[in-house]
Amino acid sequence: MMAESSNRRKASSRGLLSNYRYLCKKAMVLCAMENARARKRHQEKRIIANMKMKRTDAHHESLDTNVLIKRSKMSAPEQENQSTLNSESTDLSKHTSVSGTANHHSVIAALGDRWEMDSGFSSEASPPASGRSSPCFSSCPTTVVALDCEMVGTGSGGRCSELARCSILDYHGNVLYDKYVKPCHPVTDFRTRWSGIRRHHLLNATPFIQAREEILSILEGKVVVGHSIYNDFEALDMVHPCHMVRDTSTTRLLSRLAGFPSKCCPSLRTLANKLLNRSIQVGKRGHCSVEDAQAALDLYKLVEGEWEQEVQNKLRDDDAPLEPSFSSSKHYMQDEYWPDDIIADG
Repeated sequence: MMAESSNRRKASSRGLLSNYRYLCKKAMVLCAMENARARKRHQEKRIIANMKMKRTDAHHESLDTNVLIKRSKMSAPEQENQSTLNSESTDLSKHTSVSGTANHHSVIAALGDRWEMDSGFSSEASPPASGRSSPCFSSCPTTVVALDCEMVGTGSGGRCSELARCSILDYHGNVLYDKYVKPCHPVTDFRTRWSGIRRHHLLNATPFIQAREEILSILEGKVVVGHSIYNDFEALDMVHPCHMVRDTSTTRLLSRLAGFPSKCCPSLRTLANKLLNRSIQVGKRGHCSVEDAQAALDLYKLVEGEWEQEVQNKLRDDDAPLEPSFSSSKHYMQDEYWPDDIIADG
């Protein structure tokens, strides 16, 4: 009887914990959606105000110029009227052309500002690695980085994954960061076949706390490209804004380009071989995080223009705001983030 009563209490506690976690998840999603709507409304107001100011300034400038031209006509001698009129007509047509061009550029600049404020990107175009020109606004190369991490196993049987190496590349493939990282707990499985990590790599490695601060400072405000990148975010114990993440494992654009079903999540090795004609992750020495980050970056560039346009459209859609991915915050569901009394009841 006591055992049965204990089982009932445990089952009830597990049910309460599950409900609590579900409600927390739902609250996080609703909060993120509301913040996205508020941010978008504020940005649109700023854009409209800026466009009105630019149009008003251009109009006043045109009026002032016309007044000056009329005054100069009235003060000129009659003998020079004909020649003066011709020159002034030429000046007026030039100014009108310049004003029209200025207004045109003002509208384009305003649209560019809206794109930058909505998505965090610059409208400066950058040629994709494939050689194709993007049909729409592209992200500024200085705001795009590629990330890849290698993990080792800690704890019983090496079941817990901890960061052991992190590599970050800029848009042009230059290495911004590449360090071995010492896990917080003793390593029980180096997973060398996949991670490429060996014992001697971690002897003088950077402590995790220090490495994490260095990495977060680089990623802040950047569009982060990677493959199954939320696993890397989980190892770094971080959350990155969803609209600033480009995960090559989940986008339908690359799957479609490679001829796979839209719901298929092909591996980085498969995509690199199919679309880049490149062999990676071969041999027995394990993966190289620099090589994997470069492959993910090159895959992103193949569909960069269409991908950024897709993100832009989602951000501008009031009826379907960009919802945060549960996978970006799932590490908060681990027991270490829950009150002790709830864990004890479970």
